[in-house]
Amino acid sequence: MSLGEFELIGRYFRSMELGNAGGSEHVTLGIGDDAALISMAPDKQLVVSTDTVVLGTHFPPDYIPANLAYRALAAAVSDLAAMGARPLSFTLALTLPEVDETWLQSFAQGLTDAARDHRISLIGGDTTRGPLNINVTVLGEVRPRNVVRRGDAQPGDLLCVGGPLGDGGGGLAVVLGESMPSSVSDAARDYLFQRFWRPLAQCELGLELAGVASAGLDVSDGLIADARHLAEASGVALHIRLADLPCSAALQAWPEAQRMEWMLGGGDDYVLLFTLPVASIRCLEVWASQGFDVTVIGEAVVGSGIWLDDGQELKEKVQPAGYQHFQRKSND
Repeated sequence: MSLGEFELIGRYFRSMELGNAGGSEHVTLGIGDDAALISMAPDKQLVVSTDTVVLGTHFPPDYIPANLAYRALAAAVSDLAAMGARPLSFTLALTLPEVDETWLQSFAQGLTDAARDHRISLIGGDTTRGPLNINVTVLGEVRPRNVVRRGDAQPGDLLCVGGPLGDGGGGLAVVLGESMPSSVSDAARDYLFQRFWRPLAQCELGLELAGVASAGLDVSDGLIADARHLAEASGVALHIRLADLPCSAALQAWPEAQRMEWMLGGGDDYVLLFTLPVASIRCLEVWASQGFDVTVIGEAVVGSGIWLDDGQELKEKVQPAGYQHFQRKSND
């Protein structure tokens, strides 16, 4: 490597903007020592999540480094949002086949953009040589009584989603250059491209859900797969009304069958899926007034499994459908 590890870190990742993107009041000691030190308020718990991104498994070989960095951090932060936690800081373990300073400059800029947009500070990490691999560990804070878990949904709760579904699947089609209807506009392509490479974790909505939602998680593997995770953890069945699934205008140009495939199993949407007790139904109006795009798509009931309501019959979805490790296929 033309640059040593410490010179590389100092040049590209030890910036004031990255180190203070989420504020520095909780960071007792950041980048530069053997480990970082984090201060926690006595009434808060630390929330920790780790994501690894591998070339060819989680992203295609034709990419812009800035977009890759943004996507890697945003996807990790989405796990904090799902728990109702406020993002604090993150570490980055970066494995590179070689030092390419043009690549590093772009990657560092994308990482800075994501850190600023999600208000989260870089506090440390590691760099090494090898096949390209990005590991991000995010830290957040939440009051113990406000943690949103997967396993607390109750029969009668409303099933809600925090934004449009299917954009991740449609975005991947755009990124891969797959054939698409002639009615897909340039604006729609650009929107879906950005939704794939630069998703924005729903941190503000996650804070609203803290102490209100009975259960939740983020939609990363696909609606059906992630709904199944929630249903199994809570010991309930989830009924999903297909007619109520929210879809972006950009996805409307595709045939309904393709849209539905992406909305149910495309993955990479990074919107929050949660259950809401009926007693808290007035929150929906409040959230709408605040600009949150929350849609009720079904309910939790006694039983098990995922059941789809197409307006004519209720049918159990036996096989999990979901986007997994850069595969284009889903199980129907």
